[in-house]
Amino acid sequence: MTESKDEQSGESSKNSSSKYMKIPIEVKARPYLILAPSLIVTIGILYPFVLAIIYSLTNYSFRSQTYHFIGLQNWVDMFSKREFWHAALVTSEYALASTGSELILGLGIALLLNRDSWYTRVLRVLLIFPLMVAPVIAVLIWQLMTNNAVGILEKLLNLFGLFNFPWASSAKTALFTAVVIDFWVYCPFVIILARAGLQSLPKSPFEAAKIDGGSAWFTFKTITLPMLKPILYIAVIFRLMASLQEFTIIYGLTKGGPGNTLMNLSITAYNTGFAFMRFGKSLPYILFLWLLIYIISQRLVKNWLAVQKAASGY
Repeated sequence: MTESKDEQSGESSKNSSSKYMKIPIEVKARPYLILAPSLIVTIGILYPFVLAIIYSLTNYSFRSQTYHFIGLQNWVDMFSKREFWHAALVTSEYALASTGSELILGLGIALLLNRDSWYTRVLRVLLIFPLMVAPVIAVLIWQLMTNNAVGILEKLLNLFGLFNFPWASSAKTALFTAVVIDFWVYCPFVIILARAGLQSLPKSPFEAAKIDGGSAWFTFKTITLPMLKPILYIAVIFRLMASLQEFTIIYGLTKGGPGNTLMNLSITAYNTGFAFMRFGKSLPYILFLWLLIYIISQRLVKNWLAVQKAASGY
């Protein structure tokens, strides 16, 4: 009896081990299939990035099929040129002006639209329309509206005694015009985020402040703004990162002009690489812009995490 029991236990252990060993191929391959898309995306991102770093250390040009390693010469030339520092300044001015105006006015408009009435419901729908327009089409629309002959904005300014406003044709107003177009296209994004944040805030603190006789400014400063900061940080991260690398609006408006007024880092890199065909010299501009965006985004994300913890009460 004991021998038969031992035989049965041995057979059962063999059967269990054989079942364990006979794992279907599709089950074995499942983890690799799950990781395959992320691996492909990672390779697709890293390969051009590494290639850009390599080419930035060469004299690669579209004019010649041969090129050789020159070390950090392209980087030294970039930092020693005045056009680089001008491009960095234009990039910073454009990013700060567009992001700041969209954040402040977008939050103000979101507060106004947070009231429930028929006209706020209509405005909520109308304000989404600019997000559906491609930036290039938006530039064409604004070029028509600011035309000194037939533009509707020119006719509107004429009512206030302003004639032939230069808009993008003058170095003094070109940046302002580009920021206005950027604001028109992307401010609805900030409005939607801010209003969604306002809708998610708890009602009890506002009811308590109203009972205690708190003013609208006091309620906004001490209750609304601190709890809304995580949402506003998200808006700042998205819009600041996009405006630092803005290309479409500026290039479609003036191609960096008049003169070099709007020559930011993206357009300077494009002209150096494709207009002048010095691809190796253009890549340091893009890599520097990437490094700048990476540093700023890391800092903003850390601040966002801290603000989110503070808003959550941790």
